[in-house]
Order: sequence, then C-alpha cells, then structure tokens
Amino acid sequence: MNADDDAQIATRIAQRFRKRSHAGYARGKVRYDPAYAAVAGWIRADETPLLDVGCGLGLLGFYLRERGWRGTYRGLDFDSAKIAAAREAAFDVARFEFDDSRAQVLPPFQGHVALIDVLHYLSAPDQQALLRQAAERVAPGALLIVRNVLRGPGLRFQLTRAEEWFIHAIGWVASPARHFPAREEIEAPLRDAGFVADVQPLWGGTPFNSFAIIARRPAD
Repeated sequence: MNADDDAQIATRIAQRFRKRSHAGYARGKVRYDPAYAAVAGWIRADETPLLDVGCGLGLLGFYLRERGWRGTYRGLDFDSAKIAAAREAAFDVARFEFDDSRAQVLPPFQGHVALIDVLHYLSAPDQQALLRQAAERVAPGALLIVRNVLRGPGLRFQLTRAEEWFIHAIGWVASPARHFPAREEIEAPLRDAGFVADVQPLWGGTPFNSFAIIARRPAD
C-alpha cells in the first residue's frame, strides 16, 4: 500500500466523525502513525478477535477494516467521550464493540491483544499487572502487540516526554504520563508467560522513541 492509499483511508475514517477535532486528529494520526499499517501487516491474514486496550477513538479498528480484516474488534478506553464518538462513528460496522472501562481490569477475552501507547499512563506496578492480564487473554498462536515509548538516553526520548506533557496540558489525554518503561520491564513478564517476543523500532517519520514488542503465545 502506498502513501496515496493511506491518505484515502485516513480521509474515509475521518469522515466518520462528526466533531471537527476528532476528524482532524483521525486524518493525521491514521496517515502518519506507522502503528496502524504495522498491526495490519501482522494480523490482517486471519480473523482472530482483537482486544484494543486504550483504543481512544477506535482508529486501529477502523483502519483494519479498511485493510480487509474482518475479525471481531473490541475497543476499551476509560475516556467515555472518545468511546461515545467511536460508537457513533462505527454505526455501520459489523462486529465492533466499545467499552468505557479502565485498562487495569480487562474483560474476559481470547484472541489478539493490542496495547498501543498505553503503558506509560500507568504506574510501574500497574504496567506489570496489565501485561500479565493481557498475556492471559492472548489465544494460542495469537499475538500480544505492544507499541510504547521506551525509556532511554537521547533526543527522541526527551522529545517524547515533552509531547506527552503537551497533549495532557491541552486536555487531549486525561491522564499524565506516569512511568516510561525500559524494554526489559515489558519483556520480562511476557517471557514468564511463555511468549516469544520480537522488539523493533516503530516511530516511522515521527521524532518519538516508540518501539513495537510483538509477542506470540505458542500454539498448543
């Protein structure tokens, strides 16, 4: 898929939202954040259900539908206003569900699980608990996909910290960043759960220190 295709997808998704700020955010986020295309590449070939923890406006689910994925999508986010907007935008999309619940207590589920830019809004102990809960909900052979800022030296991390401060200050995210995890803090509980994980940069053209941790539960 080329940049023009992604631009068209971003426009179609943006048109689902009635509120101008949501539409503008959706258009820019879908077009320029590499996480959406990456996740589509990892799971598009099957219809295993997906639990999207911290889903916001549900953009990952809308993008996956645009790319041909037809599995059941369940978005979870404690921001009730964003969940309401996501539900309204998904009025004609089959097998889409949204819950305005906190990430600390996940619902019963079996399938793929995505945590896209979620962990750093939680304390270190809550991150560990969430990773363990998420791992328990990954079906045999399915993926736990974590995209998050990793703590480290360098300008990318400092720019990311500044960006997180800004989006909280303007009210786009309700919770401030609490703890930026190191790579080992994410990998350790997944190894303990028997997952095999791969870590790779996932910042695309952005200046942020974002990485993907793709962990597969071995098939029975």
